[in-house]
Amino acid sequence: MGKIKVKRKSTLIDMTAMSDVTVLLLTFFMLTSTFLQKEPTQVITPPSVSTTKVEISNVAKVLVGTNEAKDKVRVFLNITGEADPNIPEDNPGAYSSENMRANALRMAAAEYESLTGHNPGITDKDVQVFSKIGTFGVPMMKMHEFLSMSQTEQDKFVGDMENDMAGIPLANYIPDKNGTYKGKDEKISEFQIWMRVLQNSGNPALTEAMRLDGSGIAVKADRSTPFNKVNEVLESLRTIKLNKFTVETALIDENAK
Repeated sequence: MGKIKVKRKSTLIDMTAMSDVTVLLLTFFMLTSTFLQKEPTQVITPPSVSTTKVEISNVAKVLVGTNEAKDKVRVFLNITGEADPNIPEDNPGAYSSENMRANALRMAAAEYESLTGHNPGITDKDVQVFSKIGTFGVPMMKMHEFLSMSQTEQDKFVGDMENDMAGIPLANYIPDKNGTYKGKDEKISEFQIWMRVLQNSGNPALTEAMRLDGSGIAVKADRSTPFNKVNEVLESLRTIKLNKFTVETALIDENAK
């Protein structure tokens, strides 16, 4: 008896529909994701069981780096405004991140000049470039030169922890030989100038978050950074009566074995 031959069927599968779905999903996730911004120094945050999320809008993020060789704290800032730039309705975009950064630089430069008598030479072009920068950290008198650099040069400049010009000065400075300010009887660091400017930025959401519950200030430091170094930053905030802030940590499962 002859063998029965089974008719072969085509195994071709039309993947067109699945390809379309895959592309749609990728597009969706790309448009709805929040991308991590570049930071001058790599920071591994300490573990914590806290589930409170750090705000992604209306927040001043303070990155604390250290130069172990010189035992010096490096402070960097990231300013974020409203997530939705179309509010408030009467002034669309007034509190967007770009506008917040631009106004912050103008105000900080003006206050710096008022306190020290030194003009940092910030131009309109500097303001425009600064408005698009994420994390920054240079002395005010170095800001014009920094903003004139290419993106690659800027990253290299602030990323070098051995560079004495990297980071916003945290220590109180003395602008003249008498140790006094022009028309002022106070001492304030450049870092405190920036924080005070943000506190009085005119953005009601940011002002409320900084003054009331501390959600407007997020401090981020490496888990290996000694507490006394981080505390230098915290004390600078307390000195200008910003007593509440959040600290970024890495979430761990307290029930994990």
